[in-house]
Amino acid sequence: MWPNMFGETTGSLTAQPEHMASTHQSTEQTATLISETDAPTDAPTERLDVQSLGPPKPLKQTLERLADLDDDTVLVQFNDRAPQHLYPKLEDRGYDFESVETDDATVTVIWRR
Repeated sequence: MWPNMFGETTGSLTAQPEHMASTHQSTEQTATLISETDAPTDAPTERLDVQSLGPPKPLKQTLERLADLDDDTVLVQFNDRAPQHLYPKLEDRGYDFESVETDDATVTVIWRR
């Protein structure tokens, strides 16, 4: 989900057409990234691209998105670097996570314990 021009959250990032995906990652590529972690591979997923945002916006948007998601949903965050300040906050909130380096981004897969 993402905020529209009125600040309301609508839609789903996973419903976005592949050629318009903000990370230019196909659903298959995202599934491959998830499979490289201990995250559940059969859970619903949401993608969040924060690569172009400066601190602290990636941290804030990720935590807000997680609060809006169902507990069984896996969040796949695309960032330009490992989100070091996010990790302790995820642990405090009961999430597991793993980061995977790709050619284009650091991908952090986040799921509820």
